[in-house]
Amino acid sequence: MRKHIDLGRRGEDAAARYLAGIGWKILDRNWRCSEGEIDIVAHDGRGAVVCEVKTRKSARYGGPLEAITEEKAARLRRLAWRWAAENGARGAPIRVDVLGLIAEGDGFSIDHLREVC
Repeated sequence: MRKHIDLGRRGEDAAARYLAGIGWKILDRNWRCSEGEIDIVAHDGRGAVVCEVKTRKSARYGGPLEAITEEKAARLRRLAWRWAAENGARGAPIRVDVLGLIAEGDGFSIDHLREVC
């Protein structure tokens, strides 16, 4: 279980570095409320973006983006609204992106799917 947690943490750190590298500002990480957790909230220069990070050590059993079901997407949207309300951004544009990471040696390949919901 510890290796799984470490992989997830390393994946989230890599995702945050990737977003910062494309010029996004990280606003929040691991934000929690009673409905769940948001991995990363960033600003892309136009508005806030809730980023769900899915990390896998391989694509052997399916890619990380396949884990985003309609139910999960709906929950992410609700979490985005909650984050916006609690951070004074109610009514501002906010979208949900998913970053799928697969471990490759000491790094990750990153697939960035924009506007999943």
